[in-house]
Amino acid sequence: MADSPLFEFVANALEQETGFTQLEARGTLRLALREAGLNGASATRSQMIVVIEKILPGELRSRGIEAPEEKAQTLLRGLAGARFESDAEDTPADMFRRIAES
Repeated sequence: MADSPLFEFVANALEQETGFTQLEARGTLRLALREAGLNGASATRSQMIVVIEKILPGELRSRGIEAPEEKAQTLLRGLAGARFESDAEDTPADMFRRIAES
């Protein structure tokens, strides 16, 4: 399953913000999403915001990144200005469709 443009955007921003390699940034973001029970292909913007606010700072801290909360806030500011085709919030039917497809 391919990652969404939302995942790609956040992973690239994380790479730039932290100095991680592409692999490190993507892996760190995947672990944070997995902790929330999500994946890079289907996470919505609102879900990604919660992951960045609540989970990602701990992941960054465990990897020795200084000021992880500030890095997360920078990611959130960048995300606020980005637009994606998937920005429409999921309906219950959309969620059940994704569950059936997985």
